[in-house]
Amino acid sequence: MCGILAVFGCVDSSQAKRARIIELSRRLRHRGPDWSGLHCHQDCYLAHQRLAIVDPTSGDQPLYNKDKTVIVTVNGEIYNHKALRETLKGHEFRTGSDCEVIAHLYEEHGEEFVDMLDGMFSFVLLDTKDKSFIAARDAIGITPLYMGWGLDGSVWFASEMKALSDDCERFMSFPPGHIYSSRSGELRRWYNPPWYSESIPSVTYDPLVLREAFEKAVKKRLMTDVPFGVLLSGGLDSSLVAAVTARHLADSEASLQWGTQLHTFCVGLKNSPDLKAAREVADYLNTRHHEFHFTVQEGIDALEEVIYHVETYDVTTIRASTPMFLMSRKIKSLGVKMVLSGEGSDEIFGGYLYFHKAPNKEELHQETCRKIKALHLYDCLRANKSTSAWGLEARVPFLDKEFINVAMSIDPEWKMVKPDLGRIEKWILRHAFDDEQEPYLPKHILYRQKEQFSDGVGYSWIDGLKDHANQMVTDSMLANASFVYPENTPTTKEGYYYRTIFERFFPKNAARSTVPGGPSVACSTAKAVEWDAAWSNNLDPSGRAALGVHAAAYEDGVPKANNAPVAATASPQKSEVEKTVMAA
Repeated sequence: MCGILAVFGCVDSSQAKRARIIELSRRLRHRGPDWSGLHCHQDCYLAHQRLAIVDPTSGDQPLYNKDKTVIVTVNGEIYNHKALRETLKGHEFRTGSDCEVIAHLYEEHGEEFVDMLDGMFSFVLLDTKDKSFIAARDAIGITPLYMGWGLDGSVWFASEMKALSDDCERFMSFPPGHIYSSRSGELRRWYNPPWYSESIPSVTYDPLVLREAFEKAVKKRLMTDVPFGVLLSGGLDSSLVAAVTARHLADSEASLQWGTQLHTFCVGLKNSPDLKAAREVADYLNTRHHEFHFTVQEGIDALEEVIYHVETYDVTTIRASTPMFLMSRKIKSLGVKMVLSGEGSDEIFGGYLYFHKAPNKEELHQETCRKIKALHLYDCLRANKSTSAWGLEARVPFLDKEFINVAMSIDPEWKMVKPDLGRIEKWILRHAFDDEQEPYLPKHILYRQKEQFSDGVGYSWIDGLKDHANQMVTDSMLANASFVYPENTPTTKEGYYYRTIFERFFPKNAARSTVPGGPSVACSTAKAVEWDAAWSNNLDPSGRAALGVHAAAYEDGVPKANNAPVAATASPQKSEVEKTVMAA
């Protein structure tokens, strides 16, 4: 990951203003500790803090076209940059950076090129010929971007809120899948897949198509010139990422530099569920496994730093960000600069436990759409900022644009939890990788039920956070919360405690408005309550509210015999299985 900052239309273009831009850009140096760059053109500034992953020796930014009339600062990775270069034969490339194609694509296609990019990215581009500029963010919002406005009429963009919050009167989270053009002065959505309208898809589930799409998504993310690994919790999603990576590592360019044994990483309190499960998967895949421990007190001590870096007061995000933040520091100390992670699967496939209560396929599909569209405010924000705090890049193959289009085109009837057919949550993903001839994972791992990340690192973690918040926040403070925090009023002492820390770092109204809010409800969504009123009295926003579902279907994390997947022993290559289940 890198850090970008761009400012356009400054009234003050003095040396003092340049020094201020450098000072603000420096607030993003944790994202890109390898090099700093700044381009000034009249009253326009483009700054960059680089984390060198591809072409470390010559890919410093900002990047330019041949005559330097187009300047671009980019945060992210463009996985199809080599294919795009082939379409730009008449252009002269100065670096081996994957991001340089953006400047040349703009020359070739104008503003209508963003959908050609396959990757995760936020970028700002200046065309000096008419001083116009554009800014864009990837389809799902894997990389962060904020937009702000100064009192002098200036327009600002930054990877993190901390780089513009002091100098902008108003700012907001830049919406995913959008582009801003100074020519029109408007935001418009460039990402318009068929599923985005929430019309109900009807494509029949094909396990091989789904499997191949995911393998392709993983393989393209092995594009790296630096050491890397996989974050492995031992759950389904991270285990599949690790399994596919391990299977294809030997054929990747990365193996020529870093070898063919995959490194995996896990964090937790001692004897936590994740540590045990991850160790089992790592042994099966024969990875070089690294296990990191932390204590509840160490996590509590890190909370202020975590909130400063992740820039939110959302309770579930902070709970899960803290172990990830601590683990990222350890990973970076080993010389690793990039990791693959499993975010996004639960949103795409309806993997959260409250999806057991979805009444029909229409509501399930609409809820998965809503969850994907909100990822940039929750899991994407957590994964990116927790790792970037230590100059570590996280790549998320489940959020590959092509894979999402395949997965979201499947008739959602296949995503419904159906115990009578042996289908647990995310059954179609599990079944797609259930290969008898060449197993990706043991069956008991492939069909293991989800642990909430903040629970999986150790069940006493959440309880420790609540106990600490109870000591820091009095009953009177919480009773008067609506007067102190009338917007997104915290409903628990834990939420109140995080809010007080957040407000110290980011006191403006615009800052608190970038965080999603409203009363906490089970599983962080009102849909859980709508589908099952029994969860309405639970103020804890974690998946613990769905433990009734967990206990009903499982004993000690293992499916009950009468609820075992009917296709657990069948290879996805046996299409008769699909016909049988469809007929049923």
